[in-house]
Amino acid sequence: MRDPNAKRSRGFGFVTYAMVEEVDAAVSARPHKEDERAVEPKRDISRGDSQRPCAHLTVKKIFVGGIKQGTEEHHLRNNFEQYGKTDVTEVMTDRGSDKNRGFAFVTFDDHDSVDKIVIQKYHTVNGHNCEVRKALSKQEMASASSSQRGLSGSGNFGGGHGGDFHGNNNFGCGGNASGRGGFCDCHSGGRYGGSGDG
Repeated sequence: MRDPNAKRSRGFGFVTYAMVEEVDAAVSARPHKEDERAVEPKRDISRGDSQRPCAHLTVKKIFVGGIKQGTEEHHLRNNFEQYGKTDVTEVMTDRGSDKNRGFAFVTFDDHDSVDKIVIQKYHTVNGHNCEVRKALSKQEMASASSSQRGLSGSGNFGGGHGGDFHGNNNFGCGGNASGRGGFCDCHSGGRYGGSGDG
C-alpha cells in the first residue's frame, strides 16, 4: 500500500488468495522477507472489525464463554486443537464448590491459531454453543484502551460483558482493566496482510 500524497510505502500490503488453505500455508511459512526486510504475515481483519480496540493485537489465548456444566478441559482441546497445538486449557471453577463458572481459557503455541478461531464468533463445545474471543492480559487491555482513545477520543469501548475472572469483573472490551485479564471481541477475515519492520 502506498501513501497517495507522499508516494511511498505505508509499510504494509495485502495478498488475496483463492482458498483458505493458501492463507494457512502462507501464514505457517513464517518468517517471510520482502526486499531483505522481515515481514509479519497476519490474517486480514474486516474494516468494521479493525475499529475494535484489540483487533490488531497478537495473542495466543482465547476466552470461551457460555460453557455448560460438565464441560471439561478435554472437550475444549477436542474442539480447538483442529486450529493448532494447545499449550494450556483451563475451565474456571468456583473455589468453594469446584463448580464450573461458565467460561474457560485456551492458550495455543502460535497466535495464528487464535486468529483463525476468532473468525467465527461461536463454536460448539460439548454440544453447546459458546462465544469465543481473544483473551487479553491486564497490560494488553490497557494498551487496547489507550489505542482506542487515540482513535476516537474516548476510552469507553462499550459492549462489556459481566462475569467474574479471579474475583475481578473485567470481561468486556474495555472499561475495567484492573483485574488479571479479560477478553476482546475481535474477528478477522480471509486475507492476510504483512507489515514491514522499517
